[in-house]
Amino acid sequence: MLLSIDVRMTYRFSRPNTVFLALEAAQTEGQVIVDQHIDLGAAQVDRITGDGYVGERIWAQVPGYEMVLFYRATVDVTRPAVQLDGLEAMPLHRLPADVAPYLRPSRYCQSDKFFAFVAKRFGDVTGGRKIAAIRDWIESNLTYVPGASDADTNVLETFAGREGVCRDYAHLFCTMARAAKIPARMVAAYSPDVYPPDFHAVTQVWLDDAWHLVDATGMCAADSLAVIAVGRDAYDIAFMDSEVPAEFVAQGVSVVRV
Repeated sequence: MLLSIDVRMTYRFSRPNTVFLALEAAQTEGQVIVDQHIDLGAAQVDRITGDGYVGERIWAQVPGYEMVLFYRATVDVTRPAVQLDGLEAMPLHRLPADVAPYLRPSRYCQSDKFFAFVAKRFGDVTGGRKIAAIRDWIESNLTYVPGASDADTNVLETFAGREGVCRDYAHLFCTMARAAKIPARMVAAYSPDVYPPDFHAVTQVWLDDAWHLVDATGMCAADSLAVIAVGRDAYDIAFMDSEVPAEFVAQGVSVVRV
């Protein structure tokens, strides 16, 4: 599936600033970057490899008081839709070194608080069937409400309030999967099926010796997602971190099937 991605954003700063960006589609398993271009004006750009060796992050030194960014890409998504039934969880002692950290609690995903709930609610199934049951429970029990959460909302608040946006759904999914002893990491992605159009947060779970994409909101399937970045939670996959406070001026994300 070919996806055409167009991102435009403008932010103002109180002084010349350095920002850390994660918004380019990654050259990674299951997708091919056909072409892409990013324009940051006069900013000086340096690149580093993303977390989990997925994609790249950009350090951009903005010489003025405003950042105007344009990003365009065409991505060929080649991964199939995920069939969770039949996928097995790996024994803990066989987890690779780069996967094991995604079993641990993180800033927004306090998975250690959910051991009892997950064991009681999903203890009768294993592997991919357990992940599917967790996904279905979250989709059925949470209500998607734009503005219901903010950058400080953690998974305990989401679980209690039973509402949120994609970030909150993914946090709860990561949390419950980790509580079930299945590694899970947060994923920033693009998809034409996101409404309203924006950067989207989903989850990857480690089953049968591979990462598999799952969207607890029910909006997107793995074969329509272009991965940008991965990390422990939303803190790691934010599209922009700024050295000084950033004033929002304008932002638009467009993703369409070609």
